[in-house]
Amino acid sequence: MFFSQEQLDKFQNEGYVAVPDFWNQFEITAIQNEVSRLKRAGLLRNVATDGDGKTHSTVKQNLQLCPMYDKSDFVRALPFSDKVTNAVRELIGDPVLLHLDQVFLKPGLSGAGTNWHQDNAYFEISNPLKGTAMWTAVHDATVANGTLHLIPGSFRTAYEHKRDPESDHHIRCYPPEEEAVAIELPAGGVVFFCYGMAHCTLGNQTPNERAGLALHFLNADYVQDARGGFEVKPYLTGPNATGGLAEYGLNVKEGWPEQLALLQN
Repeated sequence: MFFSQEQLDKFQNEGYVAVPDFWNQFEITAIQNEVSRLKRAGLLRNVATDGDGKTHSTVKQNLQLCPMYDKSDFVRALPFSDKVTNAVRELIGDPVLLHLDQVFLKPGLSGAGTNWHQDNAYFEISNPLKGTAMWTAVHDATVANGTLHLIPGSFRTAYEHKRDPESDHHIRCYPPEEEAVAIELPAGGVVFFCYGMAHCTLGNQTPNERAGLALHFLNADYVQDARGGFEVKPYLTGPNATGGLAEYGLNVKEGWPEQLALLQN
């Protein structure tokens, strides 16, 4: 098993579990290099606004790319790695689908956070424990640079969401912030949190940029419930899993080691 029984119980009872050493140095270097390439290519756009939900801010930046798989062979292959599929299947059960991928990057000093929300306000599955985000700290994630904050157990309450005036498309909620915990992780650390988890990130007060790579996974029994995500949701486990061949026309699972090796320099 990837997780201990204690970790599995934590996910079921509190809605999240953190793994500080999920990616090794070889893997996190590749992830960092690919995020940097996507940024240099101008593919990350600023979704932060000046408080009216439409005028893009010139003084704060919340850079987002969603989806990523169609712009990055590396990101397309990453969720098919055995390490990822083994972890996710233990949390939400087989068969597993890839639901969505995205990255947020907060530049140094001007990086803005993403306000409180629950992913299930977008996805609307009937059991929020049957979907999970996998949030990778692309760089060291600390309170100072605005790491992820979660409210343990908040998946049991579906908070009302409204349009977020500080974003050009997000929605937000107003949960009891005094119950939040900050998830500080080294680069390569991961936190898995279920679709009902109230979470946010804060602004980056440091001079160095910080990014978080988020993959979202769904138990296939709930795909008929789910809104949003990829139009075609590839199977990662179960009898319909083909390593991406059925969905992408090639087996990206077999290509994962090659993609990893390409991004080391």
